[in-house]
Amino acid sequence: MKCPSALGVLIYFCSAVSSQGAEFGELRHKLVEEVAASARDDGFPLSPRVIAAMEKVERHRFVPAWLVPFAYLNHPLPIGHGQTISQPVVVAVMTELLNVKNGDKVLEIGTGSGYQAAVLAEIAKSVYSIEVIEPLEKQAAERLKSLGYGNVTVKMGDGYYGWPEAAPFDAIVVTAAASQIPPPLLKQLKPGGRMVIPLGMQFVTQYLMLVEKRADGSVTTRQIVPVAFVPLTGGH
Repeated sequence: MKCPSALGVLIYFCSAVSSQGAEFGELRHKLVEEVAASARDDGFPLSPRVIAAMEKVERHRFVPAWLVPFAYLNHPLPIGHGQTISQPVVVAVMTELLNVKNGDKVLEIGTGSGYQAAVLAEIAKSVYSIEVIEPLEKQAAERLKSLGYGNVTVKMGDGYYGWPEAAPFDAIVVTAAASQIPPPLLKQLKPGGRMVIPLGMQFVTQYLMLVEKRADGSVTTRQIVPVAFVPLTGGH
């Protein structure tokens, strides 16, 4: 999961600016090929359904206008309010780890730009997404609606407490780092369900964790890879 060099960014910028419009599809395809290769090299081969979702979602629709030329870099990008749109390979790996199926109901904590929600919506039956920052929540909700993602519901709130009215969920993804697994989220996860969450403090090594809830309600956790996410915020 390497970051591009400064020269690579410059070359990409020049080529992308001259190839907006119809060429975005080609850029996206190249990005997905890079993401699939990177994930495979790191021991996380992507399933066809995750690759198809990544191919379909137009990442340039989810970044600020001035960053559109960089949308198909395998790199996180700022979206304002101290938040970022995650690196595509991280989005792909988190989606893969969730093992989402067509009939599943998924909860996302941290809507951000809406990109992860869109990828999940290409696979799941429904996605419920919570964002604590009001301007981002409003922008993401409008963006997802305009792009036709009618199976995504977005609301503003403290994601630590989940969405009890819509629970239980087949899968839960948290896109901000927590110091511990929030108990309300564990409660809202179905038996047999999976949660993917980064754990750790900001500026300290964080790890992506896979949490699985067994049929008897017991919980197992597995450390996956080091990551760097903004902290989970809210009134908790």
